[in-house]
Amino acid sequence: MFKGSMVALVTPFKKKEIDYTAVENLIDFHLANKTDGILLCGTTGENPTLASDEKEQLVRFTVKKVDGRIPIMMGTGTNNAVQTISTTQKAQNLGVDYALVITPYYNKPTQKGLYLFFKEVAENTNIPIIIYNVPGRTGVNIEADTVLKLAYDFEKIVGIKEASGNLDQITKIVRDAPENFSMLSGEDAINLPIMACGGVGTVSVTANVVPDKVHEMVEHCLQGDFDKAKNIHLYLRDLNKMMFIETNPIPAKEALYMMGKLEKEFRLPLCTMSDANRAKLTECLKEYKLI
Repeated sequence: MFKGSMVALVTPFKKKEIDYTAVENLIDFHLANKTDGILLCGTTGENPTLASDEKEQLVRFTVKKVDGRIPIMMGTGTNNAVQTISTTQKAQNLGVDYALVITPYYNKPTQKGLYLFFKEVAENTNIPIIIYNVPGRTGVNIEADTVLKLAYDFEKIVGIKEASGNLDQITKIVRDAPENFSMLSGEDAINLPIMACGGVGTVSVTANVVPDKVHEMVEHCLQGDFDKAKNIHLYLRDLNKMMFIETNPIPAKEALYMMGKLEKEFRLPLCTMSDANRAKLTECLKEYKLI
């Protein structure tokens, strides 16, 4: 059961290639600032723009660098069951601890189709699977009853990253799921409310820039000290909002560039931030004493 603050790590680029010097420095930054886990090849990592061999090389590099000190999760889901199984099997072979499998996008499956999709993946892989529910990107919401059936039917489906914003749905899953099923926040703006409902961690974009603060907030929640957690959550409110002023991961990468941690390079269709929003981001980072 994963608990804690997992960073949805950006993928740094330099001259159209993955910048492994920056990757190594980012990993060191997170290890030094108590990040509890690293997600590779997620939305924040610009997964759709990475070739299969790039993903494999990035995972190999990170697994070797981390050397078992914290868990590693890899985004392996697509809207194609065969491809998802193949990528998930590869993640396991590479030494990844968890596979993050998104609900199939574009296809707009029914709840029955979602169940059968995750059933197929679970029956053909041996790595712990975290469901990723983000209807704003996929066009489909996996409902609480479907999640619960999957959780009870397949031991390898061990948690969900919830970014639906539906606290009633989240509450039902937490209440009725198996004891060791992990509810992870997938939306920084509601990390605290999800933790208060019984969540055990977050997969965070904001942790890219303030890993220590996100870790501290989650740790207070896990210890039952919600007053201290609330103070940090309120403190992070403006920064959390700023990380989504444009499409993720544009603000996070622009912030890390200003912090001197990577080059300002994206892969299309993502691009650099507008001048007006960059000015807002700069002011925010100065207020948080990050630049």
